[in-house]
Amino acid sequence: MKKLYIIPFLLISLVSFAQQSNLRSAVSKKADALEQKVIAWRRDFHEHPELGNTETRTAEIIAKHLESLGIMVKTGVAKTGVVGILKGGKPGPVVALRADMDGLPVTERVDVPFASKVKAQYNGLEVGVMHACGHDSHMAILMGVAEALASIKKDIPGTVKFIFQPAEEGVPAGEEGGAALMIKEGVLENPKVEAIFGLHINAQTEVGKVTYRPGGTMAAVNDMKITVTGRQAHGAYPWSSIDPIVISAQILNNLQTIVSRNLNLTENPGVVTIGAINGGVRSNIIPEKVEMLGTVRNFSKEDEAMFIERIKTIATKTAEAGGGTAEVKIPYSNHYPVTYNDIALTEKMLPSMKATAGADNVMLKPPVTGAEDFSFFQEKIPGLFVFLGGMPKGKDPLKTASHHTPDFYLDESGFVLGVKLLSNLTLDYMGMKK
Repeated sequence: MKKLYIIPFLLISLVSFAQQSNLRSAVSKKADALEQKVIAWRRDFHEHPELGNTETRTAEIIAKHLESLGIMVKTGVAKTGVVGILKGGKPGPVVALRADMDGLPVTERVDVPFASKVKAQYNGLEVGVMHACGHDSHMAILMGVAEALASIKKDIPGTVKFIFQPAEEGVPAGEEGGAALMIKEGVLENPKVEAIFGLHINAQTEVGKVTYRPGGTMAAVNDMKITVTGRQAHGAYPWSSIDPIVISAQILNNLQTIVSRNLNLTENPGVVTIGAINGGVRSNIIPEKVEMLGTVRNFSKEDEAMFIERIKTIATKTAEAGGGTAEVKIPYSNHYPVTYNDIALTEKMLPSMKATAGADNVMLKPPVTGAEDFSFFQEKIPGLFVFLGGMPKGKDPLKTASHHTPDFYLDESGFVLGVKLLSNLTLDYMGMKK
């Protein structure tokens, strides 16, 4: 009798496998056909970048494209964000895909016909604006995914929510924005999202490669401000002062002992960086105050709590030992959690990644001390964030321009793999839920 039950089950499984295979094939063909379109979108975004919370032109282009595909669109989410909902022809889970939209206050030096010449105001200064981190490619890829999936809408077993998110790089002082504000405004609800996928182009990873890491993949980040107060005096009579510059130098050096002496480096890395020191106006005046700005990176909540406690203790006690005081604000203006890839979800989706890019092209990645506000989505629902190669073949990753620099460059031939990857992750996840 058992054999009689097994045969129908096997037939259903074979039919399901064949359906998934057909969907993959259809998406792959559509992605190949869309390649030049995706590249054109990317070049347009690259030539016309916009800073966080001001991505109005960008949002209008995205919204018009999604609407042209018959996708339900909502604009003005978290100020300039765009959300599209594609309901498949069959019942199934709701899967979200996310791309970030904002450029950076960087003046471009790359010699390409579509180089940015845009200027904008940032922190009261006129700056160049550039897509120096690849967000232009993320948007173009997700627009391609939307078109590819819309072409097989009747066969999709579930709903796809396309999230085009502003202000990933941060917001102007005093404003809200980014993933946190999108969540606050309900982007993961109505319909309720079950899982979310995202990718980031990487200029130090060869085109055709995909890298990933289960668990903590990108660091939590806290910025900090340390204000050291002493007593002002003439530079010729330092014994009359409580010198906040000397105290600040000691604090800076002592902070480095957190990584070398308090952090278990066999488990997780960590970083403490002071990026700005401001104090004094003249060579022969010892000032009253010094301000230091810095950033802290960790890969677990436990390490994050330890770093914050040690920074506060070291700064205040070092200042006290020098006769002064130190006030520590951490986080000062921004905080991103750890970008944490759900371990079970990562394991389930690894075969999909390998089938899309080729097993030899999918590689485990070491932790990245950069941060991503995709992490806010992952705090709410299971998520997977992977990296897509954008470096020309044969180049040395140690010599290619890194992200957030004026010479940042991407090989556009890798974009089509991004379209296929996000499409297949979505379809394969839905197929597992049948």
